[in-house]
Amino acid sequence: MQKVPFVTLPQLREIRESYPTPFHIYDEAGIRRTARDVNRAFAWNPGFKEYFAVKATPTPGILKILREEGCGVDCSSLTELMMSDRCGFAGREIMFSSNETPAEEYVLAAKLGATINLDDITHVDFLERTLGYIPERISCRYNPGGVFQLGESKEGFQVMDNPGEAKYGMTRSQLFEAYRMLKAKGAKEFGIHAFLASNTLSNDYYPALAGQLFELAVDLQRETGCHIAFINLSGGVGVDYRPEQPANDIFAIGEGVRRAYERVLVPAGMGDVAIYTEMGRFMLAPHGHLVTTVLHEKHTYKEYIGVDACAANLMRPAMYGAYHHITVMGKEDRPCDHKYDVVGSLCENNDKFAVDRMLPKIDIGDILVLHDTGAHGFSMGYNYNGRLRSAELLLREDGSVELMRRAETPEDYFATLVW
Repeated sequence: MQKVPFVTLPQLREIRESYPTPFHIYDEAGIRRTARDVNRAFAWNPGFKEYFAVKATPTPGILKILREEGCGVDCSSLTELMMSDRCGFAGREIMFSSNETPAEEYVLAAKLGATINLDDITHVDFLERTLGYIPERISCRYNPGGVFQLGESKEGFQVMDNPGEAKYGMTRSQLFEAYRMLKAKGAKEFGIHAFLASNTLSNDYYPALAGQLFELAVDLQRETGCHIAFINLSGGVGVDYRPEQPANDIFAIGEGVRRAYERVLVPAGMGDVAIYTEMGRFMLAPHGHLVTTVLHEKHTYKEYIGVDACAANLMRPAMYGAYHHITVMGKEDRPCDHKYDVVGSLCENNDKFAVDRMLPKIDIGDILVLHDTGAHGFSMGYNYNGRLRSAELLLREDGSVELMRRAETPEDYFATLVW
C-alpha cells in the first residue's frame, strides 16, 4: 500500500531550483479541509473551538491559515504566546497550558487575556502571587492516574497509555481542592482539561475521554458550586502514519462526543458547556512533507541510502522509532524490491529515517518525500553537529509556492556566540 504525495515530481524539481532540499512543505488546501471538517464535526456544540497546539507546528503562515478557519491556539511557552500574539490571536482565542511555568509566562498570558490552564494545585498560589489576583476565567488539568485502556482486538488493547506515569495534571482530590481555592479567590468560570493517550487510531477514544470528563464535571459543579464553562478534550486523536492503518473519522468522533454530552451533561442541567479540542497532530501531520535528495549509496553489511536531510530536520524516527512513509518520487509504480536503511549525516547511529524498508531501487539524485511530517516535524528540529534547520514552504491552493521560513545559515548558528 502507498500514500500519495500532495505535490508532484515536476513541482518538486521546479521548487528545488529556488529552495534547495531538504525542506518542509505544507498543503494549504489540506489544512483548510481538515479544519473545516473538524468544525463541522463539532458544530452541534455552539461554543466549540479547536485550539491548535502551537508546539506541533510553530509557523506563522500556518497559524494564520488556522485563524482564518476559526481556530484558536494552545500555547505552552513564552515564545509561543508571543508568536500567537503577533499572528493576531487574542483573548479567549488563546489557551495557555504549561507545566513548571516561569512567572513571566503567566504574566504575558494574563496580559494577552489568554485562558490559563493550571497544571498543578501549587500553581494556584503561585499564580496569585505572580499576578496579584486570580483571573475570573481559569482551567485546571486533570490526571486520573492508572493506565488508560480502550478497545480490545486479537492482539490486545488497541489503545493503552499510562497517565499515572505522566508528569502532567492533578489528582481528583487535588482538582476538587483547587477549584474550591480558585473560587474563594474570585474565579467565576472554570474549565477542565485532560490528556490520556497519544496518537490514538480509534474513533472511540475521544468519546470515552469525554464521558469521563463529563461525569467529573457534573461531580465538580455539584460538590464545589463552580460553574463549569468548558471542557477541553486536548489532543490524542491520531493519524495513520502507516498506509495500512485505518484513518480516524472525525465525524464519527464528533458524533460519539455528542452522544456522551447528551447522556451525561444535558440531564445534569449542564447543556451550556463548551467543548474545546487541541488536535495539533490530526490537524497538520498529514499535510506536511519533508523533501530530501539522495546524495550517496553505501554497500556494507546493509544497503544504505544517504540523503541530505537528517534527524535535525525530523527527529521522530531517531527519538522513538516512529514510522514515516517514504515515496521515491517518479518511481511510485515500481516494485518495492530493495531493502534499505535511509539515513542522514549526523554522527549518531540512530539518524535513520527508515530501517530495512522495502522500496523501489533508489539512485543518487532521486527525490524522496517523507510523509506526515506536518506536526512535530520541523518543530522538534535542533542543531546537533552544527546542522542547520531547513526552510518551510507552503503549497498554496492555486499551486504556487510561498516561503514561510527561510533556511538557517551559518551566520544564524554563530549569532548567539560570544567569541
